[in-house]
Amino acid sequence: MNALRETCVGLFVLLSIACVAYMTVKLGKMEVFGSQGFELTAGFDSVSGLRVGADVELAGVPVGRVVNISLDPDPVRNQAVVLLRLDRDLQLSDDSIASIRTSGLIGDKFVSLSRGGSERLLRHGDTIVETESAVDIGTLISKYAFGGVK
Repeated sequence: MNALRETCVGLFVLLSIACVAYMTVKLGKMEVFGSQGFELTAGFDSVSGLRVGADVELAGVPVGRVVNISLDPDPVRNQAVVLLRLDRDLQLSDDSIASIRTSGLIGDKFVSLSRGGSERLLRHGDTIVETESAVDIGTLISKYAFGGVK
């Protein structure tokens, strides 16, 4: 009888650990078994507020994630380079536009994609040339409050 109880407790503990591990991966939006898609880069003048792990959306539907944000090594360009991992079956033309948007008034930043009309499709490792940087609300308010906008 004692062995049966110990076995049941052991199975319960293992099941609990498996559930916690699953929820950690799911809520942390981690990728356990490698990337399931392709990667593109995009250069922005400002990525203020954008974080690694932020959503990438097309028409309001999540289609990928921000994997990395770094500074362009070329000092002439002075841009932030954002690496996007997108769903494998997504097809974007080479004239697509990547914009940094805010969800809600003071919500999280995300990358919004708009499809272009070109016949040439972007492939793994390509760069989205047309970009729109984040609008910094604080800067706009301070310019208006201190008379910078006329």
